Amino acid sequence: MIFAAGFGTRMAPLTESRPKPLIGVAGKSLLSHALDPAREADLNPIVINAHYRADQIAEAVEDEPEVILQREEPEILDTGGGLKAALPSLSGDAVFTMNSDAVWAGPNPFETLRTYWTETMEALVLCVPMGRAEGRTDAGDFSIDADGRVSRGPGYVYTGAQIICAAPVAAHDEAVFSFNVLWNEMIARGTLFAAVYSGAWCDVGHPSSIPLAEAMLDV
Repeated sequence: MIFAAGFGTRMAPLTESRPKPLIGVAGKSLLSHALDPAREADLNPIVINAHYRADQIAEAVEDEPEVILQREEPEILDTGGGLKAALPSLSGDAVFTMNSDAVWAGPNPFETLRTYWTETMEALVLCVPMGRAEGRTDAGDFSIDADGRVSRGPGYVYTGAQIICAAPVAAHDEAVFSFNVLWNEMIARGTLFAAVYSGAWCDVGHPSSIPLAEAMLDV
C-alpha cells in the first residue's frame, strides 16, 4: 500500500492546488518515486489511498492496471486506518507499505525488507541512521538493539517503508488510527524490528527538501 491521502500542509504553498504525492522531484512525481520500486519488486496489487484532491490522484493512476485506488471519504483514516480499510483488496498474512513523500537512491527498499523479514516479526520498519537522513534535522524516530529490535529513541529515522502483519491491523478496534499505536504495542511485545537501508534517502516533506532530493539523485 502507498499512502497518498494526506493534506501536505508542510509542503505549502505547493499543495494549495495539488496533492503532495503529485509534486515533481527530478522530473517525476513523488508518487512515481514510490510506485517504481513497488513495480520492480513485482508487488501486485498496489493500493493507493486518496483524500485531499483525490480526483487528481485518480487521474494520475487511471492507466495503471495494477493499482487499486481507495478513496477515503468523508474522513481521512490515517496510516493504520487506511491500511485496515485496504486489507480486503490485499492478500497475504503481511503487507508492504510505503509513504509517498520520500525519494530513494540505491537498492530497492522492498527487496531490502524481503531479505530481512522473518515470521517471528509483527512488523519490520526500514530505517536510515540520522547521519544519512537527508531532509531531517531532528534526533530520529527509533533506536535499534543488537538483535534488530526497535525501541523509541534517537539514532534512526523511519523511511516510510515497512512490512507489517495484517492481523494486528485488522484487529484494531478503531477505524482511524496511526501505525504508531500498533508499533508501541509491538515494542512492548518485542516484535517490532528494523532493517537499515544501505542506500541514500531523502524526506521530501518541505519545499526546501526538493533541491536536497534532486542533489542526492544527481540531477
